Amino acid sequence: MQNIKTALLLSTLLLAAACAPEVGSDAWCDAMKERPKGDWSANEAGDYAKHCVFK
Repeated sequence: MQNIKTALLLSTLLLAAACAPEVGSDAWCDAMKERPKGDWSANEAGDYAKHCVFK
C-alpha cells in the first residue's frame, strides 16, 4: 500500500513539472514577473536576467 502511495505521489509531481513553462520562454518570464522577487532562487534570478532582461 505504501508503494502505491509513493508511486502516485511521484507521478503527480512529474506531471506537475511537465506543465511548467520552459525556462527562458515568454510564458516563464511572465510567470517570474508575477512572483515576488524574494521567493526567487539564485538560479532563477540568474536565468531571469539572462533570458528575460538581456535578450
